[in-house]
Amino acid sequence: MASQDWFDKDFYKVLGVSKDADESTLKKSYRKLARQFHPDSNPGNSAAEAKFKEISEAYSVLSDSQQRAEYDQMRAMGSGARFTAGGGGQAGGFEDVFGGMFGGGARPGGARPGGANSGDFDDIFSMFSGGGGGGRFGQGGFGQTSGGFRGFGGPTPGRDISATTTVDFITATKGDTVRLQGADGKPINVKIPAGVSDGQKIKLRGRGEPSPDGGEPGDLVLTVSVRKHPVFERDGNNLRITVPVTFPEAALGATIQVPTLGGDPVKLKVAPGTSSGKVLRVKDRGVSTSKGTGDLLARIEVAVPSRLNDAQREALKAFEAAGPTEDPRADLLFRAKATE
Repeated sequence: MASQDWFDKDFYKVLGVSKDADESTLKKSYRKLARQFHPDSNPGNSAAEAKFKEISEAYSVLSDSQQRAEYDQMRAMGSGARFTAGGGGQAGGFEDVFGGMFGGGARPGGARPGGANSGDFDDIFSMFSGGGGGGRFGQGGFGQTSGGFRGFGGPTPGRDISATTTVDFITATKGDTVRLQGADGKPINVKIPAGVSDGQKIKLRGRGEPSPDGGEPGDLVLTVSVRKHPVFERDGNNLRITVPVTFPEAALGATIQVPTLGGDPVKLKVAPGTSSGKVLRVKDRGVSTSKGTGDLLARIEVAVPSRLNDAQREALKAFEAAGPTEDPRADLLFRAKATE
């Protein structure tokens, strides 16, 4: 639709709002009417489909501040006038609408006289594109080639919609299909890819707002939030876990069981003399994505008992008496002293 058709259409009346309605009021009214007349809710009802297109057209213009300003200017100036083709002795050319504004009247064939009061189409349309004389018709205002209501470059695509959803940790790593509620209140099935990360955006093509003039619908841009897991932590495609071991297991060595995400536990061998902070790697037990599969990284942490019975206390005293005499902090103190 070209902009001249705006003369005949009261978009405010179509949406049932006043001329000073704010953006929130426009959106609220549009969504209510869109749900009521959407073709999916009225299968086979051509009248409802036509009404839905009319509502979408009105909202597309009024929700865009620039288009709304142009529309208000044209409605205030035109008072219901409409462009018709000039020439051939027919009345109603471009100058029938604008002639009085520039000191001229209609001319046969739509021509304008020369001289001080003459001007090409740019003189007429420049006020709508925000520029002065000298611009070319087709570069702004009515004639811009961006398409849609203000130009002739093709239908206007629908607006994109932004949304958010929160998934659990396992769903994010393994992938799944979740059901969301669309802008029109209808459910949408969304496939969450395996390995999606916290804050990642997923684009669903064609799931945004419909085009007001028969073009492609917009997209739904979904931002995914991932809940934290009580045991595992994501590190790229790797999974990290802290595994506590007893002092005897760390000192003497042991084989322990470590949980995996959504699978059976695996056995890990802790070498004798393992200290806290040692990381043991389990291959291919991390997050699987199209770029590969990560590992499970188990960080060993020596658990110190908070309570000892008498026998344990005496045994530890005997161990201390029989143990090595070197100070484990001696090298730390030496290196700190060397930097002074």
